[in-house]
Order: sequence, then structure tokens, then C-alpha cells
Amino acid sequence: MPKAKYHFDTSTLRYEKVVVPLGKRILRVSGWVVSAFVFGAVVLLVAYSYVDSPKEKQLRREINQLVLQYEILQQRVSQSEAVLRELNYNDDNIYRIIFEAEPIPASVRKAGYGGINKYSELERYDNAEIMIESSMRVDKLMKQLYIQSKSFDEIFGLARQKTQMLASIPGIQPVSNKDLKRIASGYGYRIHPIYKTYKMHYGQDFTAPVGTEVYATGNGTVYKVENSRRGYGRSIIINHGYGYRTLYAHLSKIEVRRGQKVQRGDLIGLVGNTGTSTAPHLHYEVIKNNRKINPANFFYNDLTPEEYEQMLELSSRVTQSFD
Repeated sequence: MPKAKYHFDTSTLRYEKVVVPLGKRILRVSGWVVSAFVFGAVVLLVAYSYVDSPKEKQLRREINQLVLQYEILQQRVSQSEAVLRELNYNDDNIYRIIFEAEPIPASVRKAGYGGINKYSELERYDNAEIMIESSMRVDKLMKQLYIQSKSFDEIFGLARQKTQMLASIPGIQPVSNKDLKRIASGYGYRIHPIYKTYKMHYGQDFTAPVGTEVYATGNGTVYKVENSRRGYGRSIIINHGYGYRTLYAHLSKIEVRRGQKVQRGDLIGLVGNTGTSTAPHLHYEVIKNNRKINPANFFYNDLTPEEYEQMLELSSRVTQSFD
């Protein structure tokens, strides 16, 4: 029970009990309550502003852990990108070259990935930048992996046809020439036998007596047989597939017909001196994707490395052609 308060009344010379009106007591109590509430609010505001609650501490630890995991993900994506770049390089510069396939254009490998608003839902987070960057890199990596996977499917299909392809690509000399004495004028600018000027010679000339056997240099189908008194004279074109064709010109006799299947080494004609030719010889051309290329690069199957080097040296000499 609260102690009573008294005060001394000088007029009566007596101690009288102090009586506080109810309203004043209520007002006093209310003041204390309001003060306590304000003080508590200030304490809570300071606490929440500068001191994390246990729940906030836990959430902050989880956020830090997520950021760390995103950084680890970035590192792993970087490693995967490096491996993929090496695969892309090997694919374009080794595998596809071996199997005579065109490299995949860079515009296809680096095609777009995702729409303009694909990552907008991530922008409202505090760590939006690292989240968006990681998502974009993963999406890009997945797209490039898909393209590389389809490329390997194509290479696998070509590998299954490798035996047939290697048998079809021109790979031997079209006449018997083990001692290399029949190589005359090669591919390149040569002295024309009639005009005596330098003109492009698109084939390889092999000197040989009339009647010398001429062989198919790879598996294929006889595409064209021509008998003419000018130009290539009696000539044969074989379609080997894979973009390759070979031409055998100035023949004295043709031993095959149009549409006939031939194998590498099959007899297809005899050396002659027909058409625009100044001496008995075989004019031989290799055509790849409608472009005439140096036949000397396709005599590797019947020559040793030393003989092949010697053949290249003989073919490169600037001499007069025979046609």
C-alpha cells in the first residue's frame, strides 16, 4: 500500500494529508506510460537499425552463401566455356577438315539466347547483377553445347562413311609412274605450247606413249564421256562424290561409258594425242566444289613420303605444257 504524504499547514499549525485528485493521478500515470512507450520505440528503432535479429542474421548468412555459390558457378562456367572453345576449334579445324565438311559459321555458334525480358524478374533482387550474368552465361553455354552436339552428330555420320569417302577421294596417279619419269608440266602458270605465253595450266601432264593405260584415281561414277577434235579431245570426267571430280584428257581410246561405276585402279582409257595436244600425254585435273585444284596434292596413296616430296618438286618446275 502506498505511503501517505503530509504537508504542514502554517495557518492551522497542523499536518494535513495530501490528497491527489484522481484526474491528476491518471494524467501522471499516462505520462509515465507514454514516456516508457516512446523510450521503448526509440530503443527498438535503434536496435533494428544497427543490430540484426537472429532471423536476420540467419537470412544474411544464407544470402552470403548464395552469393558465394553464384561466384563458384561463374568460375565453373568459365572453365566450361574454355573447354567448349577448344572443342569448337578442334571441330572446325581438325574433325570437319578431315571429313571434308564446312566449318560451322561463327554467327551460328554465337547465335542469340533468350528474349529481351527474359531476366527482368531477377532485377528486383539486391544481387540482381550477378544473378542475371550467371543466368545469361549458362543459357549461352547451353545453346553452344547444343550446336556442338549437333555438329558431333554430323561428324559421327561422316566417320561412318570414312572408308567409302577415302576410297572415293582421288589418291593415286592416273598412269603407272612409280619412277616419276612421266611427270611433265604441273599445275600453275606454264608456257603455252602454241602461243608461247604464260597461261594458267589447271592440271598435271604425264608424258607416255600412245596406248599407255589410264586408271581411275578413286571410286566414282563416269559423269561425262566426250569425243572432240579440239580442246581436251577424247576425255572422261568421273564424279567421285564429296564434291570431287577428275578429268582425263587427250585419250586415244575410252574404255568406259557414261553412268558406269568404277573403282580406284580400274582401267578407263588409253593415253593419246587427241584434241589440242602437241605430243602424246595425259592431261589430268582434280576439281573440288567446281574449282580446279592442284592434282599433285592427291598422289599420296602410291608414293612413299620421299617419292611424294620428289613428285611435288618435279610438278612445281616451270616448263612448257603439252596442251
